Amino acid sequence: MIVLGLNAYHGDSAAALVKDGKLVAAAEEERFRRIKHWSGLPTEAMKWCLADAGLALGDVDHIAINRNPKVNNLRRALFVLRKRPSLGLIMKRLRNIKRAGSFEDAVQAAFPGEKFRAEVHRVEHHLAHLASGFLVSDFDEAVCLSVDGFGDFASSAWGMGKGNDIQIDGRIYFPHSLGIFYTVITQFIGFPYFGDEYKVMGLAPYGEPKYLKEMRELVQVQSDGTFKLNLKYFRHHSDDVHYTWDNCCPEVGTLYKKEPMEALFGPQREKGDALEQKHRDIARSAQAMYEEAFFAMLQSLHARYRCDNLALSGGCAMNSVANGKVYMNSPFKRMYLPASAGDAGGAIGSAFVVARSSGSDVGTPARSSASASPTRYVMDHAYVGPQASDAEIKTLLDSRNADIVSEQCTVRRIDDESELCKLTATAITEGKVIGWFQGRMEWGPRALGNRSILGDPRRADMKDILNLKIKRRESFRPFAPSILREHVSEWFEQDDDVPFMMEVFQVRVDKRPQIPATTHVDGSGRLQTVHQETNPRYHRLISAYREITGVPMVLNTSFNENEPVVCTPQEALDCFLRTNMDVLVLNDWMITR
Repeated sequence: MIVLGLNAYHGDSAAALVKDGKLVAAAEEERFRRIKHWSGLPTEAMKWCLADAGLALGDVDHIAINRNPKVNNLRRALFVLRKRPSLGLIMKRLRNIKRAGSFEDAVQAAFPGEKFRAEVHRVEHHLAHLASGFLVSDFDEAVCLSVDGFGDFASSAWGMGKGNDIQIDGRIYFPHSLGIFYTVITQFIGFPYFGDEYKVMGLAPYGEPKYLKEMRELVQVQSDGTFKLNLKYFRHHSDDVHYTWDNCCPEVGTLYKKEPMEALFGPQREKGDALEQKHRDIARSAQAMYEEAFFAMLQSLHARYRCDNLALSGGCAMNSVANGKVYMNSPFKRMYLPASAGDAGGAIGSAFVVARSSGSDVGTPARSSASASPTRYVMDHAYVGPQASDAEIKTLLDSRNADIVSEQCTVRRIDDESELCKLTATAITEGKVIGWFQGRMEWGPRALGNRSILGDPRRADMKDILNLKIKRRESFRPFAPSILREHVSEWFEQDDDVPFMMEVFQVRVDKRPQIPATTHVDGSGRLQTVHQETNPRYHRLISAYREITGVPMVLNTSFNENEPVVCTPQEALDCFLRTNMDVLVLNDWMITR
């Protein structure tokens, strides 16, 4: 059975292909369009997934899209009657729903001349989120929680996953949303672009939670573990806020009311203004408020279900700082976080809702059910994207030889993987910046050792070197360590499997001076655990670096320069040539300046 799952008409549009219950290909549309967070129908990702599997559109049995305009409509109607939002807001919502309804026509137009026989399933947004965590985990049962901005008129959903069944027992509906709260603070302190919330998370450790009282005015945690927004500070529910979601990088207008917000926090920061200590304190306070509400939910859910396993998803599950505190601040003992917890992950989630169903109405919001399969697919790695053959790389290098020579670079092919890893590890110890391109591209927003830029975590100046040569990003944003799984407990105060770089742990105090480049100002690191079984070459590289230095990790950041992560060898080579990167490794080829 062939299922094509889609995140469409949301930010980070994406496609995923499931064949006979196993994920065989997945990629975000931004990697092909070269526009960050691209939103629309992910036609390029769809075409790549099918081509990679040797399939045509006519071979697809089911298409699953992670939205269902038919759910929660009574809630929508009651909201309109009670709140009477602007006519412009209502019309925008209706146009958005109508666009999702004409989905079949848009797919057929993207594949002219091809047969379209697939049954289309519209899966509730949060069911897709929950499935993206639970249905690809190794849990037989788990508490499932999705915390998000909005989707299908809800911002959060929770329930219990058992076997191939997810029962949604509760939701938090529009207009209340932790995702909206965090976006409002992001906008208020001068980060206006879609997806900038991670900057607030990176800035927070430089501040103190001096505005926590004011944050509690915005978000009010309830006695049952849920939360409400104080809507007098927000305008997403009442005004005609500017949104752009169609065939572009998403744009979101101002979501807060300026006067009451400035009464609480003082003047808003305009984009480009100097960052003051006040802004750092606001960021820290917002993170503290998010964690207060998040952990109240977790405490309540554990008390309700009495299950120690947690499958966490939704856009807010990208908050790696809070994720790293789950075991300390809640009773949960094990957690699965998908490689892409946000909207892109809905492509995988919706696909598995359908793949695991057996004739039931999988578009219904409450349940997806299926008989247990003999071998359940577990997503323990994210390497399911495009790859390049040796012949493709050789052809590229031959065609670009003049450009390479003009940069005074040398090119050599190294067939011995051990030698390749030792040479690369040695270059890292010399303070060089390495572009590392190998195997299949990662699924999700994190570079996990296949489309990565690597550096020496021991060098205190490595962050400055990277920002000067390539990244040119805000100085407060940290760089992450990729660490051999077997050495995590020696270097971090928690020992957990973090294959997708989705949790922040404290570095052991005695180890912090050894790895200043990957230790944040608060002593933390957003680690990725590297397994020999799932990425043997990257594991071998880090092992080679450890043999030289005694340190079982390297600095890892995404292979890009203010663009989506590189997808093809050509994009990797272009990034190398236009920056001051020192070494580029393309599979078995090494290009050195």
